[in-house]
Amino acid sequence: MRLAVCAEMVFTELPFTERVRRIHEAGFDVELWDSRNKDIAALKASGAVFSSMTGYTSGSLVDADTAEDVVRTAETLIPTALELGVSRMVVHSAELIDGKAARPVYRSNGSMWITGARTLERLGALGEKHGLTFCLENLNTVLDHPGIPLARAKDTLALVEAAGHPNVKMMLDLYHAQLGEGNLIELVRTALPHVGEIQVADVPGRCEPGTGEINYVAVARALVAAGYEGTVGMEAWASGDDLEALEAFRRAFTPGVAESQDDSAFSTEAAL
Repeated sequence: MRLAVCAEMVFTELPFTERVRRIHEAGFDVELWDSRNKDIAALKASGAVFSSMTGYTSGSLVDADTAEDVVRTAETLIPTALELGVSRMVVHSAELIDGKAARPVYRSNGSMWITGARTLERLGALGEKHGLTFCLENLNTVLDHPGIPLARAKDTLALVEAAGHPNVKMMLDLYHAQLGEGNLIELVRTALPHVGEIQVADVPGRCEPGTGEINYVAVARALVAAGYEGTVGMEAWASGDDLEALEAFRRAFTPGVAESQDDSAFSTEAAL
């Protein structure tokens, strides 16, 4: 597995390019959100590997009135993705403004399903043309993103399957899935054939693995057992020191280290 870290959420006291350098120097790939206000030349010069970035800036792919905006704005971002060597562009089922629904919708309908699948097909064709993959990310509507239709993991997976295009995958966010659905290991096993990248953070707090209730050591073991060799990205805040948070993430998703941690925990419990 390759490990990546979201530069929007760690080393937040530093200029953005310096954050990217720190992540790169620590041995991780880099995830980006909105690339429009970034110094792309400086980011490229950092030598970092960029695993993913936001792939649209307006519109909702499940809304027939604004789906065209998703495709149009995706096209405008592709030159940046190609310059940075990004292979995955992330989209959502609705337009987000500061993380919130631009036009909240609390009930889905058949038209949304059809429009969503067709829009993803168009994005897939666009990705195929440029050697990119568009990844539909699941979101939670319980806490962070109320009013986002078809946002749950099972819905995003169904849309990706309906699109049926090799350049359309799922950005499986396990933080959002835990808040909305749980049963993460079974979700990973079910979704893995359609996953382009996995994102993680712990619950509650959205900080690095080991700070909450999710057993990421067990999740990592399930990924290894399933033969996953893709990217796992930490899209999380640091609960304290940023470098310590990155190392906690690395330990959780490094085969062998994660298992020894788990075995050690069981040994301690047995001794008690």
